[in-house]
Amino acid sequence: MKAIFLTTILALSTLCATAQETSVDGTLRQAQGRQAQATKTDQLAGFLSRLHIGGYGEVVYSRNYYSDHVSRYSQPEEHKNDPSHGRFDIPHAVINLGYDFGKGWKLGMEIEFEHGGNGIAYEKEDEEGGEWEQETEKGGEVELEQFWIEKSFSQALNIRAGHIVVPVGLNNAHHEPLNFFTVYRPEGENTILPSTWHQTGVSLWGRYKDFRYEVQLLAGLNADNFTNVGWIRKGHKSPLEFEVANKYGAALRIDNYSVAGLRIGISGYYGHSIGNSYPRNANGVDAEYKGVVAIGAVDFTYKAHNWIVRGQADYGYLSDAEELKYVYNRLNSKSPFKHSAFVSKNAYAVGIEAGYDVFSQISRMRDDHQKLYVFGRYEAYNPYASKTKGTAYDYTAVKRLAVGVNYHPVSQVVVKAEYSKRFLKSMYNDEPSINLGVAYEGWFL
Repeated sequence: MKAIFLTTILALSTLCATAQETSVDGTLRQAQGRQAQATKTDQLAGFLSRLHIGGYGEVVYSRNYYSDHVSRYSQPEEHKNDPSHGRFDIPHAVINLGYDFGKGWKLGMEIEFEHGGNGIAYEKEDEEGGEWEQETEKGGEVELEQFWIEKSFSQALNIRAGHIVVPVGLNNAHHEPLNFFTVYRPEGENTILPSTWHQTGVSLWGRYKDFRYEVQLLAGLNADNFTNVGWIRKGHKSPLEFEVANKYGAALRIDNYSVAGLRIGISGYYGHSIGNSYPRNANGVDAEYKGVVAIGAVDFTYKAHNWIVRGQADYGYLSDAEELKYVYNRLNSKSPFKHSAFVSKNAYAVGIEAGYDVFSQISRMRDDHQKLYVFGRYEAYNPYASKTKGTAYDYTAVKRLAVGVNYHPVSQVVVKAEYSKRFLKSMYNDEPSINLGVAYEGWFL
């Protein structure tokens, strides 16, 4: 009996020890699992803290109370009473991505969907007798508008390399939809300059006290894409799988913030454009002339006392403009480049807009952070300001007036409505329109 009792006690002790060991081991595994999960959570939180996701976009409806016929300028009397025409559009839908690698290294990317689609688009070239052409934008209307890697040494010194925005003019430096009152981007700069102007290159930028500066070295513009009605507007685009860089350009921008609520900026560009194409013709006009593009611009933004006022003036010069019609790719009817008439030696765009927040005077709306700006805008522009070889396109001289409202139900969303009218020279018909739009802009993460 004693032997049986001792054996039983020994067996129970062994079971208890085994159970205790199993319990301790299970508790340890649970603790290790919780620690691993916490580590993963910390890693995810660290990753998300370095990742930035944002964007902006616009949806627009327009009713244009003028003719859309190709001969509305060559035969204006015949189209004076033509019916109006309307359109829906998604001018821009943009996704921004950014990541902070640490130690001053950052990545930035912006993917833009223009006019709601991709693939090949068609456009009717009024300056070429209404000829239908395939749009030569690379990749259809989906563009990698920005892709750069940046190293920050200090607030005053940063180096950025890749595909970057060229901040020449007010619109390119501040092109998001909350930075202008009109439904579409300001028309003058949007007519004579690329918008948004983006090219591959290197940028040196920073801010010191009340000044911010940016200097860029870029691939040159391509004179094959200059037109009489758009000046250099499409000169940064390439129908090829690469951006041609036979010639180079440089851009500069300086902004000052010394006065509270006021930013004043100057910007400029200089570069050669003839011969910056593929294939590169080693003879004739392409080799003999440079096609110097020189642009100077001044702009400002004032935000104080419930007012927002913005203004800009841009002036551009193109050397050898009279020779562009004869460069190799423009003469070749099978090339994907422009074959239009002469391009102007000079172009200009000036504009000013002002809006007042009427909700600032209504306490309930003010406390709810809603805003309603009543605004007006006036601008004058001409992409064909010089008569190249005596050739005139007088319908390119435009004065435009717009009045309307911008309603902000929340800070990142705006609903826009405007009535606008283009005033052309007396031999042409003026062009009134009504535009409605809703837009957003912000960082979500």
